[in-house]
Formats: sequence, C-alpha cells, structure tokens
Amino acid sequence: MPSPQPRGCLGALLSLFIDAPEVQEYPYEQRYLLSKAERSFYGVLTQCVGGQFVVFTKVRMADLVKVRKGTEKRQGFFNRIQSKHVDFVLCDPKSLQPRLVIELDDKSHRGEKAQTNDAFKDKAFEVAGLPLVRIRAQVGYKLDEVGQAIMAGLGRSAG
Repeated sequence: MPSPQPRGCLGALLSLFIDAPEVQEYPYEQRYLLSKAERSFYGVLTQCVGGQFVVFTKVRMADLVKVRKGTEKRQGFFNRIQSKHVDFVLCDPKSLQPRLVIELDDKSHRGEKAQTNDAFKDKAFEVAGLPLVRIRAQVGYKLDEVGQAIMAGLGRSAG
C-alpha cells in the first residue's frame, strides 16, 4: 500500500469534512461482557431457573419496552430508554417473551444520579407491565433466596 502523501493545512482541514480513503488503526479492544460480580450472579441465576427461563444479559431498555404510539414528544421519551440497559432478563424459553427483569445493585447504585436512574427504570417497567427485581450485589448468593426473589417478581406480573 502506498504511503499517504503529505496533506498540508488545507488537506487536514478538508479531511474533517470529507471521508479520506486512508485506513487508520481502530482504537478498540475486546472487553468482558459481564463484570466479575455479574458473572458470579449469572452462574447462580442460571442454576436457579434451570430450563424454565432463558437468561439474557445486558439488554437495552428499548428492546424491552416501547413508547406508545400517539405519545406527545415521543422521541424524547424514546431517548430516555435507548441507551439504558438492564443486567438480566428472564424470558419464556419457547416464545422468548420477557417475563422478569433483574437488576444487580452494587455500590455504584448508591449515588443520587444512579438512584434517579433506578427510579426511572422501576417506574417505566411498572407502567409497561414487566416486573423488575433488584438484588443487592454480594460476595455469594443462596439459591433459595435468589429463587424467592424471582418468584416474588413473577408473582407481581400475574396480577
């Protein structure tokens, strides 16, 4: 591949507005999908639900709830959910219909901004009819306690 020609000031300025054919190195690297705490909980969660549910991780809110048609300022409401995600979603294994959202709350959820975000998610899922359960992140989990939290959350959707 031929080496790029010097562009000068005008060339550099124009390249800001025109796609240059030069290939630059992309500054990306792989990362883990789940944090250590999330991975630990995921193991317990999958044991707990067995084949009753399919567990999805890091699901975008906009893939779980939508803004009702005809809503005034619809785009603004969509903007509030488009870049937020939830930690885990339990789905029906046949239809993949979401049944329960699970948020794993660690110390980052103690701040004012995080609590405002959490309250928004809680209300949005409540209004949409999709139950959300919050589980405090911890070093270890008991299967029966996680199971009870799941059953309590699923019980809220039955009404």
